[in-house]
Amino acid sequence: MTQSHTPVSGAPVLEAIVLAAGRGARFGGDKLLAALNGAPLLTGALRTAFAAPVRRVWVAVDDDPRLVAALNATAARLDAADRMVIVSVPNAAEGMGASLRTAAAALPADAAGSFVFLGDMPAIAPETPAKLAATLDQPDRIVVPIHAGRRGHPVLFGADWLGALKRLKGDEGARRLLAEAGPRLIAVKVDDPGVLLDIDRPEDLARFLSPIGAVGRDR
Repeated sequence: MTQSHTPVSGAPVLEAIVLAAGRGARFGGDKLLAALNGAPLLTGALRTAFAAPVRRVWVAVDDDPRLVAALNATAARLDAADRMVIVSVPNAAEGMGASLRTAAAALPADAAGSFVFLGDMPAIAPETPAKLAATLDQPDRIVVPIHAGRRGHPVLFGADWLGALKRLKGDEGARRLLAEAGPRLIAVKVDDPGVLLDIDRPEDLARFLSPIGAVGRDR
């Protein structure tokens, strides 16, 4: 079970997008279904998203029924099935832009902003999203975590940026939007190495599981 931080009545309504449509070409298989501490790798990102101060978690997926089944089972295990919405991305092969565009288009019109989580980042501390949310004081802001001088994930987009997310194309993701934000991009220092840790290759997973490289494995 995961702790819920659903916004209280009257608070700005945030949503969370989890990108889970990639096939993990560099990993050499279905990366998000790889075993990590006895559960699918995607469990870590879902757990942190559900712990964030959001109303719902919108998971962008491709057409892999095994992934959908794993997501449903994981959400049920975390006692959060009623807060998860699976968003099918018909053109997922186009790249991350397609996933972001499709998921952003599904968000409710009253969303005050949305986090974007990557499904292959399993070690983000559950308290980090709340720190980012506390900094989002204007709808034209983008808030990112910083650790060890490096920018990480998740990224929190204020409401004014959700339209731009709906127009993304190709595999550019949201990098261009972060570059365009200028002074509207707010960096929040966090003591959380997990904001930098993603699993791209089998050796990344092995390093994560090693005694030295296991950052936040119990999160």
